[in-house]
Amino acid sequence: MNPGEWEAGGFARFDVRVPNERDNAGTTEVSVQFPEGLTFVSFQPKPGWTRSVEMETLDEPIEVFGEEITERIASVTWTGGEIQPGEFEEFGLSFRVPEAPGESLLFPALQTYSNGEVVRWVDPDPEAETPAPQVAVTEPADEEEAPAETTTEEAAAENTATEETATDETSAVPAASTDGDDDSMSTVALIFGIAGLAAGLIALGITLFRKPKATA
Repeated sequence: MNPGEWEAGGFARFDVRVPNERDNAGTTEVSVQFPEGLTFVSFQPKPGWTRSVEMETLDEPIEVFGEEITERIASVTWTGGEIQPGEFEEFGLSFRVPEAPGESLLFPALQTYSNGEVVRWVDPDPEAETPAPQVAVTEPADEEEAPAETTTEEAAAENTATEETATDETSAVPAASTDGDDDSMSTVALIFGIAGLAAGLIALGITLFRKPKATA
């Protein structure tokens, strides 16, 4: 089973991975038994293979998310295709993992070859020669803490800091340039200077060219 572990109460997609471990025959049938406690089981279509599901009535109905469940999937068998030597196939399925952290879900499986050989993958010991596929149930992940709400005092302090920052930035901005005004004043001064100079030259000319008065 891949992945080999999942958190309790979670929904997940798994793969029954079937390698062909023989070099003289192909795998023609794969049968997997399901542990009790699985709910909302569904299968991914597998082109070239036919799927048959065996159901089992529960001794007592169970309720999950407000839905009453009266039966469970006991086993599933895929036939019709063939896994050649040196190849493998994955058969996809999805289910809700039971609320049983610390436990392992066993999926005993039978692998049938084209020469009639049947390998029983049913041993609960993971280190055995033919271990049963299994999924370890882990503790649910802790929910992330929601961000703390901002109090009225904190909001007021934040607004004050923002206003102070804006004021500092405003005061740091250099004053608008007055070069234009300075240029205007210089121009006016130059005009008055030229006018004054012209008046002085006129006066000087009048003085130089004025005829002297005759003496007695």
